[in-house]
Amino acid sequence: MSLFTLILTIFGASQVYWAWRALRFLSKRVPSRSRRWGWIAGSLLVYGFLLVYSFGSFRRPTPVHLTLPEALFTAPFMTWFAASFVGALLALILAIPQSIVGLGRWIADRRRPPEKAIASPERRVFLARTAQVVTAAPFFAGAYGLLYGRLNLETPTQRIPLARLPKGFDGFRIAQLSDIHIGPFMPAEQIRKYADIANALKPDLIVLTGDFVTFDGKTQDAVVEVLSGLTAPFGVFGCLGNHDAWCLVEDSITTLFRERGIRILRGEAVPLTIQGESINLIGTDFQSHRRFGSSPAVPNLLGNIEPLIVRDRVNILLSHNPDTFDRAAELGIDLSMAGHTHGGQAALEFISPEIAPSRLVTPYVAGLFQKPGGRLYVNRGIGTIGIPIRIGAPPEITIYQLTRV
Repeated sequence: MSLFTLILTIFGASQVYWAWRALRFLSKRVPSRSRRWGWIAGSLLVYGFLLVYSFGSFRRPTPVHLTLPEALFTAPFMTWFAASFVGALLALILAIPQSIVGLGRWIADRRRPPEKAIASPERRVFLARTAQVVTAAPFFAGAYGLLYGRLNLETPTQRIPLARLPKGFDGFRIAQLSDIHIGPFMPAEQIRKYADIANALKPDLIVLTGDFVTFDGKTQDAVVEVLSGLTAPFGVFGCLGNHDAWCLVEDSITTLFRERGIRILRGEAVPLTIQGESINLIGTDFQSHRRFGSSPAVPNLLGNIEPLIVRDRVNILLSHNPDTFDRAAELGIDLSMAGHTHGGQAALEFISPEIAPSRLVTPYVAGLFQKPGGRLYVNRGIGTIGIPIRIGAPPEITIYQLTRV
């Protein structure tokens, strides 16, 4: 069974659970059977429409502005998709201890005379209300992630000490944007706003680390247009992500960016020079050591950039996939900048650092990592994919300040 089939199966089971909850609710509050069936039929029609419309959006041309149908239909249903899945899972988890307690009470009551049976209505009411609160929490969290979390931009400054950094680059500032994913929930207007914010931070260099589009390659013109407003003294450079490859726009979007003065590095390096001293900026297309969707596995990660590494200079790598970090550190690349994970997009790292969906595929979810040979920073990106929410993983534009040790 594929992962996609498994997810759909579990989602289907969760919908059966919520249908059962809805039927119980109606049976208590709508005594008329005919009216109940009317509610059921109406609900099924609305649910079916939202299901077909929302998942049909993956086959329709992607709008680059927020449209009324996307706001009224797709956003609520995709939020329901995630929240109902998690809520049903929490209900199942809560049902296990409740069942154990209930079984224990039943066994104890069977061994006592009827007049000595243990009655605990207060406890049952407490457990029932606790279950209601817990299973409702994902829906409130989903609404938060849709209306606020995905727009709560952060601009952290990350100090990066580099032993070989030339004196002229001490204090050099680099702004990173990643995972743009232009679409109705990251419209052109919002991207332009973020580009203005990046410019206002006054970096010396701006880098873009891939996934400019999502599933529709025709959106490439719009995303290039709004990002062309980025400007920095040392220019704007970038690399490509897996979605750019899946949409078959790697060559075309590279050309469009070049025409707007932005250079996409595809297995290429460029020196950045101050007062006769340089650092080496390298970029590569999406690479993975295992098959990732339609992207084949790359047996020799970063093999295409090994000849580009300058051993006596600071080397900075733009690579969309953070999993290339292990090999980059082995090669002595001082700093890798990546994206790809969205920081988990819906993460509960304030509870535990391990609770993020992206940890299922990579140990490098968000933030700064270090190992012998180099450092990695994983940017959470500004866009979303699939479900337009962010929880515990706010969008970010990262500012790196390079310093001499």
